[in-house]
Amino acid sequence: MKKAVRLYIDGTVQGIFFRQFVKDNADRYDLRGFVRNLEDGRVEIFVEGESDNVDKLIELCRKGPKYSQIRNVEIKEEKLQDFKEFKVLHI
Repeated sequence: MKKAVRLYIDGTVQGIFFRQFVKDNADRYDLRGFVRNLEDGRVEIFVEGESDNVDKLIELCRKGPKYSQIRNVEIKEEKLQDFKEFKVLHI
């Protein structure tokens, strides 16, 4: 079954290749959506795909890549948007 979620990651997540970490893992799990930095220092992720794979990405985001320090992960259920790929968006 497919699902979609929006994540807001708070902590040391900008300037450490966090977005690329998310993209690499989204591609690995055949997920669609986007990741982008927010002006308030958080990272926003919209991801959709098979439920198990979305859950795997969420768990990876809770840990983060080397040098990240995750303070909080906010998760909101979303409607499927039918993205064709996973993109890193730039402000």
